[in-house]
Amino acid sequence: MAIELTSRQQQILKIVEEGQPISGELIAERLNSTRPMIRSDLAMLVMLHYLEAKPKVGYTLGSGFVHSRGASSERLQGMKVRDYQSAPVVISETATVGDAVVSLFLEDVGTLFVSDADGCLAGVVSRKDLLRITLGNAAAPSMPISLVMTRQPNIHTIAPDDPLLSAASKMISYEVDSLPVVQAASGAAGDPHKVEVVGRITKTTITKALLELALE
Repeated sequence: MAIELTSRQQQILKIVEEGQPISGELIAERLNSTRPMIRSDLAMLVMLHYLEAKPKVGYTLGSGFVHSRGASSERLQGMKVRDYQSAPVVISETATVGDAVVSLFLEDVGTLFVSDADGCLAGVVSRKDLLRITLGNAAAPSMPISLVMTRQPNIHTIAPDDPLLSAASKMISYEVDSLPVVQAASGAAGDPHKVEVVGRITKTTITKALLELALE
């Protein structure tokens, strides 16, 4: 499935075409924006090969700008989350911070997903969250994980059939290292927040997928 560029991404390409090489700061200035606000757009355009990012030089047009329907570009756009997701590590909402720390290290992951009594996604807790709560806090191990986790509806998720590039864009935009892959929970009755976790996708997973594509 081809990914349509947003109007801002199209503006970025036009700015680069007219003034390449050009820095990200200057692109943001011409858009009356800031570099952090267009970071995800630049990252997406680079991954699609519409732009090339050259250290100490700036952005220039990439091969994808001229050959946007090339085989590599089509393959990249056709990559789905379901083909690259890995098994999630899920703990119960009744677990303690101590339980979460043990699971984190035993499973060697950076993020844990928390489920409620119905098996639906209730929260997400990261290595940073656990480190922050446990440092200098002797009572932390017995604290309920529900006091530490990020709750719905503030959790960023991705669906199995979404493009892998959409997952990459979300991670960059929201500055997270992984996303829970979710599907509607049975009996959810259309509630978008009643979802169950069926996998996880990480920055490392996406990097490996892009590397495989490049080597091909």
